[in-house]
Amino acid sequence: MNLFSIVTILVVITAIFAYLNTRFLKLPETIGMMIIALLFSVLLIVSGLIFPVVYDFAISFIGSIDFSTVLLDIMLSFLLYAGALHTDGSLLKANRRSITVFAIVGVLLSALLVAVMLYLFFLAVQAPVNFWYCLLFGAFVAPTDPIAVLGILTKAGAPKDVEMKIVGESLFNDGIGVVLFLSLLEIINLGTDKVTIGDISLLLLTEIGGGILLGWLLGYVGYWMMKKIDHYQSEILITLAIVMGGYALAQLLHLSGPLAMVFAGLVTGSRSKEDAMSDVTEQYVYKFWELVDVLLNAVLFVLIGLEVLTLEFDLSYLIAGLVAIPITLIARYVSLLLPATAFKKYIQTSHNTIKIMTWGGLRGGLSIAMALSLTAPLPKNQFVFMIYVVVLFSIIVQGLTVGKVIRKLV
Repeated sequence: MNLFSIVTILVVITAIFAYLNTRFLKLPETIGMMIIALLFSVLLIVSGLIFPVVYDFAISFIGSIDFSTVLLDIMLSFLLYAGALHTDGSLLKANRRSITVFAIVGVLLSALLVAVMLYLFFLAVQAPVNFWYCLLFGAFVAPTDPIAVLGILTKAGAPKDVEMKIVGESLFNDGIGVVLFLSLLEIINLGTDKVTIGDISLLLLTEIGGGILLGWLLGYVGYWMMKKIDHYQSEILITLAIVMGGYALAQLLHLSGPLAMVFAGLVTGSRSKEDAMSDVTEQYVYKFWELVDVLLNAVLFVLIGLEVLTLEFDLSYLIAGLVAIPITLIARYVSLLLPATAFKKYIQTSHNTIKIMTWGGLRGGLSIAMALSLTAPLPKNQFVFMIYVVVLFSIIVQGLTVGKVIRKLV
């Protein structure tokens, strides 16, 4: 099936699901779209017993989409840039200390805690898994997904400072999580005995620091160009060039593309908005990226729902996935509480805020994409199924109840 046919079918399906959600379910877009896609997938599985040709076509169609490449190499750059663009720079600056601590220390600590608990679980059920593999799983679930968070929190009624802590942390820990995942993957592929702590530190510093620097440079180049003109069509093209060209450049230089997009979006949303854009340009640029954000989010969560067709079911995978849910939540809570306690003089985060951040830290397509990118001898099928269980619980259960949790704790 050619690319145009795949995109056409996806857009048509997404449009129908969007209509059904808006007309009947009236749920937050990300949750509603995924639930409808899941129900549609179940319907396809059931109908396949009567009409095998329909099920075979659906499997062929979903199998022709490389979810990992589509999200990590294409959609992620646009979604992160759009999310950062619409982030309130003044609130982000006010919460920068807590966001930095949670995005870096929190992700690393969460990944380690998940790995330890999961490793002990597999030992307890006499199905041991290599600790480095468990650490890789920890890297999947440690970062909260800004794509899921941004689409739900805006309607949850969280106080602005709490919302900014969650959204800001999600934007940055996303980049940290991808770097951690890629670093661990390289260590496993090269052999743990051939990589030193110095090598790991240098790799992390280069990826993270280089990505941040590249993002600032891209943002300021775009700012300089937009300041010289007042033509909203050209300025929208400049922002597109920042995202597409900047992400490709980051990959070429082996820097963190996600972090580059976040910082480029922040510069565009603050410096360029204040000094380089006219009111007309600002309106068009923001509406354009809002539309991009909505469209790609819709397609992404439809894909997440349809991916259930490709899962390899195994009861042991399901049990492990269900166990991974509380493990992930416990690790998330502890990885926020410990840094908040250790740095309480600097970040001033209340215990109730920690609870909200724990429950409001959703996992989404990014975790699934990282798991799908695994290759043998890593336990890809098992980890993909486990991640899928965690993501479904996160988006549906946590996503639908986070508003109630916020209203109870605030």
